[in-house]
Amino acid sequence: MEWRDEGVVIGVRSHGETSAIAEILTAEHGRCLGIVRGGRGRLMRPILQPGNLVMATWRARLEEHLGTFAIEPLSLKAGFILAHPLRLAGLSSLMALAQLLPEREPHPKLYHAAHIVMSSFEDDAVWPALFVRWEMGLLDELGFGMDLSKCAATGKVEDLQYVSPRTGRAVSGGAGLAYKDKLFALPAFLRGEAAVAVGDVLAGLKLTGYFLERHVLGPRAIAMPPARQWLTDGLIAQAEAA
Repeated sequence: MEWRDEGVVIGVRSHGETSAIAEILTAEHGRCLGIVRGGRGRLMRPILQPGNLVMATWRARLEEHLGTFAIEPLSLKAGFILAHPLRLAGLSSLMALAQLLPEREPHPKLYHAAHIVMSSFEDDAVWPALFVRWEMGLLDELGFGMDLSKCAATGKVEDLQYVSPRTGRAVSGGAGLAYKDKLFALPAFLRGEAAVAVGDVLAGLKLTGYFLERHVLGPRAIAMPPARQWLTDGLIAQAEAA
């Protein structure tokens, strides 16, 4: 068995004295693991860093085997991001959450969305909102997507201001006003508005975080990645300093 695909390194762990097991989110083959011979060596260590874009060739005698990876670098962005704590928190969060995807199940839309987030890391006014959208896509791909197209109470598509924590559906300002303390705010950028404020991103993180913990992390007894809290804390500090 053999295939070749573009992918993003999302995790690495040691294997034996010189090898490593790489976890790669690929464009067409989903989240895959494989042994990289010499993966702990001087030449491969810089390549096998979470967030780096690589070309991976996977080989195994049988499809169900772990298999091996031959890795070629395409774009090594991890080193650049390491110098920026907030971007590093965003990257680490994305990589950790991508590990929640089922192994060897293709999710090309989510892969390309992750690529867009990482490509935007140089613009701190843009990537945090894209990260929230990526988390929305992750929930959708895992079968727990929210319906933000119309009000759950009235069916109207105008004035959508809230999201129900029970159903994950949008609620209009009028219908939700009396219950607003029990509802999540629906950030403007998730309503299709162009402007993105830090407060909106924080509201978006609160929204997606709730449903990730309720539907994905909680049932698996997995804690939210610490980096995601670092991201939230960094954005709060950014908002307070503005």
